[in-house]
Amino acid sequence: MNKKIYPIHFAWITLALYTVFFVLPGLMGFYYSFTDWNSYSTEINFIGFDNFKQLFSADENYLGFINNTLIFTIATVLLKTGLGLAFAITLNEGVRMKGFHRVMLFLPTVVPMLVVGLVFKSILNPATGLLNETLRSVGLGFLAQKWLVDLDWAFKSIIAVDTWKGVGYIMIILLAGLQAISKTYYEAASIDGAGAWNKLRHITIPLLMPALAVTTVLNLLHGLKVFEAVYVLTNGGPGYATDVLYTSIFKEFSMGRFGMGTALSTLLFVFMTIVGYFVVRIMSREGDGE
Repeated sequence: MNKKIYPIHFAWITLALYTVFFVLPGLMGFYYSFTDWNSYSTEINFIGFDNFKQLFSADENYLGFINNTLIFTIATVLLKTGLGLAFAITLNEGVRMKGFHRVMLFLPTVVPMLVVGLVFKSILNPATGLLNETLRSVGLGFLAQKWLVDLDWAFKSIIAVDTWKGVGYIMIILLAGLQAISKTYYEAASIDGAGAWNKLRHITIPLLMPALAVTTVLNLLHGLKVFEAVYVLTNGGPGYATDVLYTSIFKEFSMGRFGMGTALSTLLFVFMTIVGYFVVRIMSREGDGE
């Protein structure tokens, strides 16, 4: 039986468009990361690894931006996965008005980050914000903080807002995974005397591993590419305390330092490719093992 349903030339136009609009710009960006391309000169000179040496120099702030990006990614992956799993298990069964609670948790996901940022800038205002006013009104004024301008709280506040916005999306994916698990496994475990913890550990988590792999990769890529939450809430401040790689790339291009901006983009692309590959391999192996 001939398995070639369609001749290969049917794909040529698609491959040509993909090459022109995705492959070539990517290769050009990779080349420009090794140049001094900027808006102050019409000449573009090859400078080797000078941009990358500057990225990892202790005299610059780029290492701090990389560190912030990694902290944000790890924190949001753990928080969204943990909270999303807890909400999914809770709303899978045994709770009244499950549909209403699911909609309320998912609702922030469909709101644009610009709107969420503006709303939370008002809520977290240190003088007139809803959060501090509420704390003061119930006698907990000592807990009031300068959430978005204090060095100790600004980055934590961004992580909290991003987690609030994204946890509903993760919950829906995990909820779909939970509903695909047959109840006969739990009934058999109950007959054997297994408690809730043992059911979670030996049935739910192993059978949910494919969904957890998907949510981990999605959270990972979102965390490494975070821009809107930081830009809207603090714009990298106070100082450079909350700047991440993407806000740094935006500022480099805004200042006309295109070579440095493409070097940062190249570094992020290589890191995302390596980390994403190994995360998928590790989680797929664990799922197969179970």
